[in-house]
Amino acid sequence: MMVPPFLPPAVRKVLPAALGAGPVLAVIVACQLSGLEPPNLDAITLAETRLGADLAELPGRGGDAPLLNGAPLLPMDEARARNAAVPFYAGRIEPAARFRFSGSPVDLARATECLALAALAEAGPSDPGQRAVIQVVLNRVRHPAFAQTVCGVVFEGSLRRTGCQFTFTCDGSLARRYSDPAWLAARARAVEALNGGIYAPVGNATHYHTDWVFPWWSPKLVKLARVETHLFLRWPGYWGSKAAGRLPYRGGEPDIRPLLAGPDPAATEAALPPPDLPADTPAVTGGQVEMRDASGRANFVVIDAASSAADAAAIARKLCKPDATCRVLGWGARADVPAAFPLPPAARASLQFSFTRDPAGAEIVLYNCDRFSGLPRESCIPRAR
Repeated sequence: MMVPPFLPPAVRKVLPAALGAGPVLAVIVACQLSGLEPPNLDAITLAETRLGADLAELPGRGGDAPLLNGAPLLPMDEARARNAAVPFYAGRIEPAARFRFSGSPVDLARATECLALAALAEAGPSDPGQRAVIQVVLNRVRHPAFAQTVCGVVFEGSLRRTGCQFTFTCDGSLARRYSDPAWLAARARAVEALNGGIYAPVGNATHYHTDWVFPWWSPKLVKLARVETHLFLRWPGYWGSKAAGRLPYRGGEPDIRPLLAGPDPAATEAALPPPDLPADTPAVTGGQVEMRDASGRANFVVIDAASSAADAAAIARKLCKPDATCRVLGWGARADVPAAFPLPPAARASLQFSFTRDPAGAEIVLYNCDRFSGLPRESCIPRAR
């Protein structure tokens, strides 16, 4: 397989098939999502890349491979196949120990809210899915590798450049609102677990991810169970044993209200200067153009809250010329939009929409499916937990 020598090493080492849309777009999207900006994109040709069926044999590793939120950017069918090739643990899955809560009433209220929020955001309305997520959180609370409070585990890393442990705490999902019945059901499951209820199928799992991404760390762990579309894992050896997760819970839950509130959106938006755009920038509806390079090939936009997936795609197609390489990346707020390429980690984490077109008209369109619901999984920006 011949890969163009001008590509950065991070992209040359492992180049994904980019959802089967073709080698040209594979190069572009791989660079885009790894935060790199390859030169002369229009000069990339099918003959130069010569990417064929041997892409399926590339190792599913992390390192300097193109990543999105820590997961190698693989076609979803390939990610599922690689996940399926990793065997489940053949031994007995020992249930986790009962959680022993020993905190104040304030600690109990805060822990309940954090567990319920994580369950709703990560598993939706699913009863087994929520119980599995709750069990993982409580397993982490008692493990020395993680924070020692429930809210600390749920929000771990959300304020660090290294990234959040649970994607929903730093990708804009905290703005989502849930119905009262959904909250009541999630809180009931949280209280049951805090009072010693166990979800036995996931054992001592401290990690999980969806079956349609293949994080580099996944095959290094012990795959314990599958709950709906999530795979649950633990460390090998003592670090993944029941004995390792026996730290006592001592309360001290942090107040997460400042994290949930965040900055005042109106004040943040008002403080931003108006975008400086080329005179020939097309007018769009359903969003606002925030950055457009002089060639028109790179565009950053803000997608209106009421806009649908079709509206976002329509904006991109209006901005892109039909006979040239073009990219349109969309966010939900002006404050999330970066100034230029390469995308910083926070901008990649909050990305809501990605559109790439090559000169032949082939397109890759990906969405944040937490915001644009009802789309097939192959249209979703991959997320990893």
